[in-house]
Amino acid sequence: MTRALILENPHMDADRIFDSHGVSVTRVRGALDEDELIAALDGVDILGIRSKTRVTRRVLESTPQLTTIGAFCIGTNQIDLATATERGVAVFNAPYSNTRSVVELAVGEIIDLTRRVTVRNSRLHRGIWDKSADGSHEVRGHTLGIIGYGNIGTQLSVLAEALGLNVIYYDIAERLSLGNATQMPTLDSVLREADIISIHVDGSVSNANLFGDREFSLMKQGALFINLSRGFVVDLEALRAHLVSGHLGGAAIDVFPQEPKANGDPFESPLAGLDNVILTPHVGGSTEEAQLDIGHFVSAKICDYMDTGSTEMSVSLPNLQLKPSSISLNRIRLIHRNMPGVLARVNQILAGSGANIDGQILATERTIGYAITDISTEPPVGALETIAAMPDTVRLTVTSL
Repeated sequence: MTRALILENPHMDADRIFDSHGVSVTRVRGALDEDELIAALDGVDILGIRSKTRVTRRVLESTPQLTTIGAFCIGTNQIDLATATERGVAVFNAPYSNTRSVVELAVGEIIDLTRRVTVRNSRLHRGIWDKSADGSHEVRGHTLGIIGYGNIGTQLSVLAEALGLNVIYYDIAERLSLGNATQMPTLDSVLREADIISIHVDGSVSNANLFGDREFSLMKQGALFINLSRGFVVDLEALRAHLVSGHLGGAAIDVFPQEPKANGDPFESPLAGLDNVILTPHVGGSTEEAQLDIGHFVSAKICDYMDTGSTEMSVSLPNLQLKPSSISLNRIRLIHRNMPGVLARVNQILAGSGANIDGQILATERTIGYAITDISTEPPVGALETIAAMPDTVRLTVTSL
């Protein structure tokens, strides 16, 4: 039986989908470190994680039977994708499923910070009645600067404009502006002009330490800062200094450079205790709706890959789908090094065995190639052994149709 190890508590509906495809699921509530993960993956075919578990080269090299990884989240920077590709491991994520949830949290935090709700709340909890309009504003007419204009940034742009905010943005790529949003030429130009900065960049290494003392110094007096992207993007000590000095009016942080592995573990931050700061435990995408969608999407993609070999939306292998013909009996799936003549050699071997090919598709990407071949005969055992032994073969799978 195919076995799956699911970490970090994705939605339980994922288990139902796995079960319907004959996959046995073992769950671990928190994340695992490298040694723990290697031990837990013994005999496991499918790994499901969220953002805290790191799948390193050592993990992948120690688990040759692992075929598939599902990231039940947006990001995949916690996975060594280059090694996954090299070893023919299919990786799937959920790039769109929690976009709305993250955007709604950002909108709520923009309003809360602008109205100084956190400060009023903190004082009232301490028994201090402070009914005043001082420092509280409507968001209408203010300027929101979005750093990273991808799926989340663009949707935030649309909702923010509906609230009456002026939207400017910066992205390293040329992006089509939605509504009346204005693309700015540099990051610095956004920082100097915006009343609110919201970060929505990806987890690439180039974004490490994107915001430090210099960037905060460029922001307007009293400006607000929101980070719902990646923890390593922001120097929190520098942010604290600008909040304590009064230069910045408030901040909302959902992601941190170091995060606890499981619920209940201790957490510390230089921003803790500041009443003009909203701290949330990496819950930007953690709504029941988003987690249900993610659980369905990722588990369905994994099961489709296991059953049919479809790599649609895989982030580690060339994307392929092949619809079988009415006479197809078996599907041969070959992940191979991207070298000339591999497919010709495969077809030569199959033809020599008498196998009748009735459907075939190939795609290559950088160092890896993926070929799906449907045959209307029984699997030719000798031919498959020859294909498996080819020097460029990475992984060979045969499934019945």
